[in-house]
Formats: sequence, structure tokens, C-alpha cells
Amino acid sequence: MAAVINTTLQEEAIAVTRKVEMRRAEESARMSKQGYEQMGVAMTCRSYEEYLRMFDLQQEDLAKGEILDVAAGGSSFTAEVNERGFSATAVDPRYGAGIEQWISEAAEEIETSTAKIAKIQVHFDWSYYGSVENHRAGREASIERFKADVLRNENKQIYIDGKLPELPFKENRFSLILCSHFMFLYANQFGHEFHSQAVLELMRICKPGGQIRIYPLISLNWEPYSELDNLIAMIAANGGRTELGESNLPFIPGSSQYLKILL
Repeated sequence: MAAVINTTLQEEAIAVTRKVEMRRAEESARMSKQGYEQMGVAMTCRSYEEYLRMFDLQQEDLAKGEILDVAAGGSSFTAEVNERGFSATAVDPRYGAGIEQWISEAAEEIETSTAKIAKIQVHFDWSYYGSVENHRAGREASIERFKADVLRNENKQIYIDGKLPELPFKENRFSLILCSHFMFLYANQFGHEFHSQAVLELMRICKPGGQIRIYPLISLNWEPYSELDNLIAMIAANGGRTELGESNLPFIPGSSQYLKILL
């Protein structure tokens, strides 16, 4: 009798385990299809090293003149670039509010995004970050460095309030313009007309001989930006030349390239 009960319990346990595994598989498939769920635009917090990898940046790229980080959020790239003796400016619509609000929002976003990433971590390439914990630690270190730099330079015009498709800069100012995790990524929230206007604006403020780099070329659904060919044609019609560069920051599925616009 005991043997029968034990067998029944084992069978029930196996059945429960299979149900759990099936639910996990279904959830994983659902999340894989949907990509990364995000309402509104998240406040990005990334480091100098990540920018170098995302955009395949070399020291000579940084040394050619003024650099602009568009939709920079709480990234420490601008702070770290300037510490190295180059000249960088960051622009973001959040910079119109007080710094404490920025930092609070960034901290909340790190908490929220880490939880989301942890649920679908099987879909990401962890060869650079190593783990969810390391990814989070990098975000936290970036926002702290960003905060310190903002406080140290609050009377300087380094962190500028502005948003695409109209930025508060004169024509032909910047030698290198970078836009990370905004354009294309939020394709479902900002349509093709917005992207066209935004690219033309970046071209307006970029110096002749300068370049613009945008990463990644996929949406939050992990799908390629569907209007990229039309956008490239528009860039050519307005005097620009485009290349697809290889990114060196493996993480998001399908995010192996960035768009380079040369003027």
C-alpha cells in the first residue's frame, strides 16, 4: 500500500513539475515574441566602455571635434569623455527638471528594467555583462558618475534640455553625434515621419565631414526597423552617405549593427 502511495505522489510531483515547465516555456515564448515590454521612453544609463562597444568608437573618432550624445539620459559617457580630455555635450528632455528628479527616475528605471530583464534573461547574450547582477551594477555605477558630473558642472553648458526632432544647437556644430537606445528602438511609439525629421535635424547640426551613429537598428519587439531603406534613401537625397557598422556590444537579440551617417 505504501509503495502505491509513494508511486502516486511521485507521479503527481512529476505532473506538477511538467505543468510548471510548460508555463515557463509558454511565458518564455510569449516574451520572446513580444521582446522587451516598455511603456514610454526609459531613461538610459550606460557607460563610456559600453558606448565604445556599441558604436565601435576609436580614440581618433573622439578627437575630431565636439561630440553630442542625444537622448543621453543618465549615461556617464559624456562625463567620462570629458575627463579624458575630449569635448562632449549631452542633450535630453529630462534635463529640464531638477537633478534629484532625474536621479530618482533613473533609480526607479534600473529597478524596473532589471526585473524585466531577469524574467527574459534567457534571450539575451551575456558574453559581455556576464549576469543580470553585473548588468544592474553597471547601470548604477553609470548614474552615480553622471550625478557627480552634473553637480560638478552645473554652471556649465554640458547637460542641455532638448529633444528631437528640434534641438537647441546651431548648424554644423558637432563632429560626432551619437544616439543610443532611442531612435528605432521606440519605432512603435514614434513613426517614420518622426524618424525622418529627427535624422534631418541631426544632419543639420553635424559638421561637414562629421558623422552620426545610431544604435540599435531594432525595435523593442526585437524586429528590424521597417522603414530603414526609405530613411537611407532620404539621407542620400539630402547629401548624406550611410554605412552599416558592426557593433561590439552583444546583448539584445538582433542588435549587431549600428547606422553610420557621413556628411
